[in-house]
Amino acid sequence: MMKVQAVFDIGKTNKKFFLFDENYQEVVKDYTSFEEIKDEDGVACDDLPAIQKWLKTTFDQYLVDPAFEVRSLNFSSYGASFVHIDQAGEIVTPLYNYLKPYPADILASFYKKYGGEMAFAQQTASPPLGMLNSGLQLYWLKYAKPELFERIRWSMHLPQYLSFLFTGIPLSEYSSIGCHTGLWDFVKNDYHAWVYAEGIDRILPPIVDTTTSINATYKGQKLTIGVGIHDSSSALLPYLLADKNPFLLLSTGTWSIALNPFNHEPLSSEDLHYDCLNFMRIDGLPVKASRLFLGNEYSLQLKKMHAHFGKAYGYHRNIAFDQALYQELIADYKHCFKLESIAIDRVQPAATQLSAFDSFEKAYHQLLIELVELQIEAAQRAIGNTQIHKIYIDGGFADNAIYVELLSAHFNDKKMRITQSPLGSALGAAMVITNEKVGKKFLKKHYALTKYTSLI
Repeated sequence: MMKVQAVFDIGKTNKKFFLFDENYQEVVKDYTSFEEIKDEDGVACDDLPAIQKWLKTTFDQYLVDPAFEVRSLNFSSYGASFVHIDQAGEIVTPLYNYLKPYPADILASFYKKYGGEMAFAQQTASPPLGMLNSGLQLYWLKYAKPELFERIRWSMHLPQYLSFLFTGIPLSEYSSIGCHTGLWDFVKNDYHAWVYAEGIDRILPPIVDTTTSINATYKGQKLTIGVGIHDSSSALLPYLLADKNPFLLLSTGTWSIALNPFNHEPLSSEDLHYDCLNFMRIDGLPVKASRLFLGNEYSLQLKKMHAHFGKAYGYHRNIAFDQALYQELIADYKHCFKLESIAIDRVQPAATQLSAFDSFEKAYHQLLIELVELQIEAAQRAIGNTQIHKIYIDGGFADNAIYVELLSAHFNDKKMRITQSPLGSALGAAMVITNEKVGKKFLKKHYALTKYTSLI
């Protein structure tokens, strides 16, 4: 019988379940997705009852599987989401979507009471993001839906609610509190004054360290159950455990997030303007993060390019870096792409100028040059004054030869490392509740770590 750790990794799109052996090797992966439902205001949101049912059914199946001895269970999940329960532990509201519009009048009253938008953003290290500042969801409930608010006994961040389903113990932990919630005062290292002024602290469960685990009996079996972890902090954790020297992690995908767990400088108003924020490490220390909607913009522009040049979608995947083409483009460099989903301060062309290029390859190199220019700016903001000597790139753009080459050429004074992990944040959730020490070989073994040297 194989001894295993179980992890649920709940994303906005895919809901995944993993079993890891004692060497953190994946032995089971089960995943599903659910159709969204509508909340009482008609806004799409995750179907929490369906997710609950799948969690229990899936876990119970493997708990009795004679091939496995399940020793522990933990959870990683997206942040900016609360589950509100009543005294009996029943759900009070839907799992509101973090993209749900925030009423302007309630938001204005909040900022008027608590020092103004920018001062509040600096104190909480959270750019003004509406419902994505999930702590403000509690303020909205209090004043927009008081009859629901009065029924709330506990409000738990989503990862902690997943843990609660199996332990019955309501808790809070640092990585979820620190993910642009607007709840935490990073200067005072405590909940912000507004939380106490509004009585919100009374419905927030006790804070425990993210490494906390609970010895529980579930369906007659003894288990160690973690308290859950925010997915971005979970994805960062294996790097922190394996490499003690200062580094930057570029976690790429739809969002490209530059994560610097060694930058403890307060966020400036300029940082906030450019979508920087703080996450929290599992020990409560800040992680400076600079977000860029890079993958989304890349996808939008690629669709136009394939249509313009009459290429089947996917043609771009086999294009290697062409140094001669690169030199030609930068010799007479100008911006040719009008960005659709990234707001920038510089002057843009009125429209994307694909007719200026005589080949898909040339246009593609130009697109990457322009996008990597933005990526470099975002990375520099996360680095700040930290003496970073290494950059890790993971996620979708780690496979993009031109992206990696252009970044490596710019940061030629830093070691560039490419990693691949289909496990995402799940592995961090497994590791956070064990005390096993790992070294740099861990990344090579589990993340297919490779060194990269610039060709330019």
